Amino acid sequence: WGCFDEFNRLIPEVLSVCTVQFKAVCDGIRAGAARICVEGDEVTLDPTTAAFITMNPGYLGRSELPEGLKALFRPMTVMVPDLVLICENMLMAQGFVDA
Repeated sequence: WGCFDEFNRLIPEVLSVCTVQFKAVCDGIRAGAARICVEGDEVTLDPTTAAFITMNPGYLGRSELPEGLKALFRPMTVMVPDLVLICENMLMAQGFVDA
């Protein structure tokens, strides 16, 4: 498994190359292949391979991901939790009437 933090900080040319490489891995996994060709080199493919990327969109110097690369990943949004609400519910679950 691999996690690539702040992936959208890469320049568009590098993102384009990554798209080709990630697609080769995804296609190989879908086909159940034991080996795949990446950039002209044949490599062994572990079927449990996974890649994760994190992004902070909207900041200066961030690139938009190419559509082909976006299609290979599932989007997920992470937000800061409401700690007051969580604490109130935990206290009420323990029997406190007023949290």
